[in-house]
Amino acid sequence: MENTHWQGKKVLITGPDGFVGSHLTEALLKLGAKVSVYVKEKTSDGPIQCQLGKIAHLVDEFEEIITGDIADKDAINLINRNGPEVIFHLAAKAYVPFSFDHPFEVMETNLIGTLNILEAARLNKNIKRVVCTSSSEAYGTAQYVPIDEKHPLNPTSPYAASKVAADRYSFAYWNTYGVPVSIIRPFNMFGPRHTYDMVPKFINLALEGKPITVYGNGEQSRDLLYVDDAVEGFLIMGSHPDAVGKAVNFATGKDYSVNYCAQKIKELTNSVSEIVHVEERAAEVDRLCGDYSYAKQLFGWEPKVSFEEGLKRNIEFVKNQKTSK
Repeated sequence: MENTHWQGKKVLITGPDGFVGSHLTEALLKLGAKVSVYVKEKTSDGPIQCQLGKIAHLVDEFEEIITGDIADKDAINLINRNGPEVIFHLAAKAYVPFSFDHPFEVMETNLIGTLNILEAARLNKNIKRVVCTSSSEAYGTAQYVPIDEKHPLNPTSPYAASKVAADRYSFAYWNTYGVPVSIIRPFNMFGPRHTYDMVPKFINLALEGKPITVYGNGEQSRDLLYVDDAVEGFLIMGSHPDAVGKAVNFATGKDYSVNYCAQKIKELTNSVSEIVHVEERAAEVDRLCGDYSYAKQLFGWEPKVSFEEGLKRNIEFVKNQKTSK
């Protein structure tokens, strides 16, 4: 889709201060979109900049900053008052282990929050597209590889179950009400500004010379998608006419074991860190390896950044952050 598509488009982003959301927000502003953001209010006092982390530098560029809980029904009215043409819904409780002890909280944010977005879109006459963010975790451990969109949805954690429910609710709103929904299923995303999950944790530990802790035997593997390629996927799902009513994988078609990732990060950082194995994590997915051929067929999309190149960029970013503190 040509870059002029976004010029002047009224866009609302939920979860704009998250890892991927912050990159997508920057990209849409650069493309000339009129961007509003929906953020969870963290404090009742202090300037809004203090409540934003990754996108605080963009605060003056937004059309509107909406604050509230995405899981509250008030969200429907707040969004409709804003009247967006396109909604990118990324707000979620996304850290899998958090869902082990907080399944209700995760369900409320990830499922009820998505339902509020869908209902707001159904009632909004301006709406042209809603992009709902699903997850490769919805598939569970690969029953065959690479995982295509026809693979069974077999969630292994409360987080994954909440994403499956939100994914299918999104499809139902397109199927029942004709809401122009597209569902993006990105595989494990990494890159600058990510603060949890394997890659950022390993990079920080390696740079600090601390032990790199691996859950279980480390043979579990992941398909790791660099954030720039993921953002391109989001922009396509928000603009391409063939994305409506579809769930589409964005992946690399390659998976790497956790052991390999730890070794590669240690090598690229010249770290003296020891790699140590700890007890296996609950609800662990053994293997994720995505098939992106549907995205290629529909949109001509392919990943451009290799895993090693992505790691180098990510390491450089973290190094610069540490030296600037």
